[in-house]
Amino acid sequence: MRFVVDTSVFVNPDVYVQFGKDVDEAIDAFVKLAKASKHEFYMPPSVFKELSHFSKKTDELELVVKKRAPNVYSLYVPAAVLYDIVSEVRKRIDKGLRIAEKYAVAEGTPEEIRKLRERYREAVRHGIVDSTEDLDVVLLAKELDGAIVSADEGIINLANKLSCEWIDARKFKKIISQ
Repeated sequence: MRFVVDTSVFVNPDVYVQFGKDVDEAIDAFVKLAKASKHEFYMPPSVFKELSHFSKKTDELELVVKKRAPNVYSLYVPAAVLYDIVSEVRKRIDKGLRIAEKYAVAEGTPEEIRKLRERYREAVRHGIVDSTEDLDVVLLAKELDGAIVSADEGIINLANKLSCEWIDARKFKKIISQ
C-alpha cells in the first residue's frame, strides 16, 4: 500500500506520542518501522521542508520516504470542490472579521489580543486546507491513489471531497507494524 505522510504525524503531540516522546524520537521510530514494512511511503518536498523546521532528522526520513511533488498540471479537481472551497473561505473570512470587530471595540489588552488571535485562527483556518503543503499532500495521494496519513482536519475534509483514502494518524503505527 502507498501512504502519503503529512507533517502532523511527527509534529502533533497527540500523534507522535505513539512513536516517541518528541519529534526526533518519533522520526527515528517511524524510520525503523518503515524499513521493516512492505508499504511505500511518500511525502511532497514542500512537506519535507516544513518538517525540517521541527527536526534535523529529515535526512534519515529520506531513507524510507520518497519525495515526490504532485503533478498539479495534470490532476483533475471537480469544479464543485473549488466552489465549496471558495464559499467556505468567504464564510470564514466574514466570521473572522466579525470576531476582530468585537475585539476592536474592547480595550485591546494583551490578553484580549491573544484571545482575538486564537479565535480568529479558529474561525478562519480550522478544518480547511490552509497551506500549499496541505494541498500537496492531498493532490499527491490523489495522483498516486495512496492513503493520506494525517491528523489535520482540513486535509481530511478535502480528502473526503476528492474521494481520497485517509487514515487517522493516531492509528498509523498499528497499521504499519502489521
